[in-house]
Amino acid sequence: MAIEVNGKSYEVDEEGYLINLGEWNEEVGGFLAQQEGVTMTDQHWEVINFLRDYYNEFQIAPAVRVLTKAIGKKLGPEKGNSQYLYELFPYGPAKQACKIAGLPKPTGCV
Repeated sequence: MAIEVNGKSYEVDEEGYLINLGEWNEEVGGFLAQQEGVTMTDQHWEVINFLRDYYNEFQIAPAVRVLTKAIGKKLGPEKGNSQYLYELFPYGPAKQACKIAGLPKPTGCV
């Protein structure tokens, strides 16, 4: 399976997660967000960039509890809570945000 963004094809798995993480860019992220029904704002990109940095450091996509705690430490308690993250990514802050960020589905997500 593949998606096409600006004339370039990107391979995705059966759930729409990017296969080659190195091919991700903001245009691909924006396209994936659109497919997910998410209108990206600066707050969305802040979480996406946090996730990408987290993945680069730890080589794992965090589950929602870990994500919430890590965001709270770095971005403050007003952003490191489930309510805030679910407002941004209603279908699951870890699962949906990781897809938009071009990361694999977090372990433990169904």
